[in-house]
Amino acid sequence: MTNDDLTWRIRGSAAEIGYTAWNACANPTGAPYPHPFTQYEFFDALEASGSAVAAAGWRPFHLVAEYNGGVAGLLPLYLKAHSQGEYVFDHAWAEALEKAGGNYYPKLQGCVPFTPVTGRRLLTASVNESATGAALLRAAATTARQLGISSLHITFLTEQEWVMAGESGYLQRTDRQFHWENRGYRTFDDFLGDLSSARRKNLRKERISIQNAGIEFDWLSGADLTEKHWDRFFAFYMDTGSRKWGRPYLTREFFSRIGQNMGKQILLIMARRGRNYIGAALNLLGDGIVYGRHWGCSEFVPFLHFETCYYQAIEYAIAHKFSRVEAGVQGEHKLLRGYRPAPTYSVHYITHSGLRRAVADFLRIERIAVQEDVSEMVQAMPFRNERS
Repeated sequence: MTNDDLTWRIRGSAAEIGYTAWNACANPTGAPYPHPFTQYEFFDALEASGSAVAAAGWRPFHLVAEYNGGVAGLLPLYLKAHSQGEYVFDHAWAEALEKAGGNYYPKLQGCVPFTPVTGRRLLTASVNESATGAALLRAAATTARQLGISSLHITFLTEQEWVMAGESGYLQRTDRQFHWENRGYRTFDDFLGDLSSARRKNLRKERISIQNAGIEFDWLSGADLTEKHWDRFFAFYMDTGSRKWGRPYLTREFFSRIGQNMGKQILLIMARRGRNYIGAALNLLGDGIVYGRHWGCSEFVPFLHFETCYYQAIEYAIAHKFSRVEAGVQGEHKLLRGYRPAPTYSVHYITHSGLRRAVADFLRIERIAVQEDVSEMVQAMPFRNERS
């Protein structure tokens, strides 16, 4: 298949592409528990619930490659009027272009909205179809130029896609998150045994504090999830999110939709005192990974956040033999709790020549700084010794 064999179309919603065609690209191997955030069900829930729609500044603009009347590949894109909900920050770039008399917005964003999780962005119906992936990158850049917009950004893509995009003229950016690795642990105490004495004591102290507060935890998935659980979780999500960054992005309907259509890949960890839920953390499951996403609570309890979001996720991963827990962006405090620095990748196609030169210079320096930062963090990890 060559680029000349492909027909290119823009689709205004995941629903226009459809479940079958989308998931043939998102999960070409037919894995029973694929990456949860690239699936049709997740994108459709975001869009159909009103969470990622034009009225919220997220106009679906999905790029589709067709071959012989079928979908050969797609790149989820959104035409955006702001830079909110992306977790790769370009506000300074927007300000610089606006001060120079240009218009940074609208821009094209290739991502999973509100989801800082690494995964394939160049979704192809054939496994390791690099030719279609490269064609998607070229077509996306052409689309940005034809629209006359400032830029195209693809965030939290895989390292392989990052390299491919760099070879196609995209500017490359790096950052880091914190992930917990299951190194064959049979119990949580096995994991604690890998930590330094001081950190091991601190983690035990935090967990005992939660136990002494009379708090227990329910792990809910699949048919165990009810609308009452989602009502309670949404109240936590709204309260905590509103206090942190203003009105949260996701609507109540979004959670019902993923509960109905992705229940087997959801782990809702709910903190309970007696019969009263006081906090919860939403995780999604796939590819042997526990992906921590959203959390909230109705009252302050020391260490409740750490226990609900981090330690309970680790316990679940060990019990169910998951290989990794990815706890999202930010948080050097995760390092002290056994989470390791892991690289993340994004690429940026800047059509404005002056801004492109400035951003390219900035990213060269930033990549070096990120690498040095990660190296320092590795040295500060709280493990007694490292296994090869």
